[in-house]
Amino acid sequence: MTTSIQIDARWDDDAHVWIATSADAPGLVVEAQSWRAMIDEVRAVLPDLLELASMR
Repeated sequence: MTTSIQIDARWDDDAHVWIATSADAPGLVVEAQSWRAMIDEVRAVLPDLLELASMR
């Protein structure tokens, strides 16, 4: 099964990091110094967050 999830990513000029959040994945808040690192971190934590959300 495929699920579409919208990830909102933005660059924080003050902190010099990318920040990713998602209303589709409650609890997703990732910070990383590069775009690639942010994507990798989202991919690492997203499955666990979605599993936790499905248990509710």
